[in-house]
Order: sequence, then C-alpha cells, then structure tokens
Amino acid sequence: MNAGATQQELLAKARAALAHIEGANAHQEARILLEWAMGADDLWTAPATLTRSQERRFHEALARRCAREPLQHVVGRMWFRDLTLVARPGVFVTRPETEVVAGCAIDEAARLAGESAGQGRPGPLVVDLCAGSGAIAIAVATEVPSARVVAVEIDEDAADLARTNIDALAPGRVDLVVGDATSRSTLDLLEGGVDVVVSNPPYVPDREPVTQAEALVDPERALYGGGEDGMVVPRGIVEVAWHLLAPGALLVVEHASSQSREMRREARQRGYAEVRTLPDLTGRDRLLHARRPLAPPPWDSSVDR
Repeated sequence: MNAGATQQELLAKARAALAHIEGANAHQEARILLEWAMGADDLWTAPATLTRSQERRFHEALARRCAREPLQHVVGRMWFRDLTLVARPGVFVTRPETEVVAGCAIDEAARLAGESAGQGRPGPLVVDLCAGSGAIAIAVATEVPSARVVAVEIDEDAADLARTNIDALAPGRVDLVVGDATSRSTLDLLEGGVDVVVSNPPYVPDREPVTQAEALVDPERALYGGGEDGMVVPRGIVEVAWHLLAPGALLVVEHASSQSREMRREARQRGYAEVRTLPDLTGRDRLLHARRPLAPPPWDSSVDR
C-alpha cells in the first residue's frame, strides 16, 4: 500500500509552519495547499489519507510558501470576489482590497443595466484600464451579464493571462485591447460613450521600496506608478477617463492611501464632479470616486467651440 500521512497530520504541520509568515492566514492556506496537492475541490470529499506522491507534492508546495513565494503562484490560481482565476509568475497577483474597486463599478453597472433593460437600450459600457490578469473586467462581465466590457492592458504577459482567464470565465464577454491605458489613441473610438471607467493602475512611488516578500515577485511595471509620488500613471488614467466618459458617467480608481488628497485635486482640476475618496476593506483611503458632470465646465478644452 502506498499510503502516506493523513489530512489532519499535514494540516497541523502546515498551520504551524505558516503561522510564522506575516499576513498569512495559516488555517486557510494550509487547506488550500492540501487541496491542491490532492487535486481535490474540497477536503471533505477527499480521502482522509494521502498517497506518497500527494504527500511529496504537499511538502514541496509548503516549502515554497514558507520561502515566501505567493500562495497564488504555488497553486497556480488566485481568488477575486466569486472568481477563481489562473495565476502566473510575472503577472500582478490580485489583492482583496481591489474587490472594493470592482464592487463600485459593478454596483454602478448593475444600476444602469436595470435602467437600460426597462427602456430597451443596450447594457452599460464599462472600461477597465490597466486590467492586469483581467480580474475586474471579468467580475463586471459575470456579475452584470448585460454589460459590455472592454479591458486595456499594455504588458504582453499580463494580457496573455487576461486572455486565458477571459476565455475560461467570460468567453465572448470581454474585449481585450493590448495598449497603453494612459493614451487617448488606444480607445479613441469610445470617447464620450463609456458609462463606467474602473482602474487599479500602478501607483507605488518610485522612492518607496516594496517590503512585503510576496510583493517582491510582482513585476515592477505593475507596481510603480512613475515619479517620486507614483502619480504619473494615475494622472494619465484620470485624464484618459475624462475623454472616455459620457456625461454623468463614473470613474473609480484605486490608489495609495498617501495619494488620496492629490487624486481628488487632480480630478477636481480636470473638471470632475462629486469627487470623493472611499475606504478599502481595512478602512484606509484608497479609492477615488468621481463623475464627469452632465454639463462640461467652461474650461474644458475637449469641447469644440
């Protein structure tokens, strides 16, 4: 018989080992690692005892995680709202706090979808700028079925992963554009017709080192927003979104807590209305929420006179 250790023995070992990792949920991660090693959807339906090969696989995975490799890279998947996405090294790993950003976009899209359905109009048009793995765009597409979703990502590796996730979870529901999210030319044909622009752009200041071990494997292009304040890309998003949005449409952008005042200033200076900052899951100011006004401000250079 090729029997190995039991589930309970390995869970106890993993919990003890993972308890020393800052920020890790030892109980949850131990379960995920064991399910992955056994190829099981859940432990309740899996055999109580592992095979020797499953046990070796588990120990190898646990060693990688204890070396501070992201759990998502170890098991090849990541979680976002109700989605399970493919994860790959070299592409930014989704964070729980970004679910708040997606939630704002989804709530707005759902509201607009209800209105359009009653009036016989197409569903809302939602654009995800700096889409990365496609998590936000796919969440919108799956939670608001009538929404038309466009995702923009400049990095080829990230775009390839986004395409994989879209094909698996929202086939035919998200149009992926490989291009610069901060350039008006990327989506110029959509200008003035978008109902929601949502973005989790790179925003870490150049002067700010990344200290979390797991984040060190994220590509710098997905982390650093440009400049000492990290605001080059976020400013570009605010500007491009202004041209994309229809009157009254919503902009939602994730940013660092230290950037909340500057993001509000940028939005107001550009002419946005109803500008405010919303908190993330931990209560930190991490989210710009603003609308393009129904009437353009007198200084709006995008309006032909």
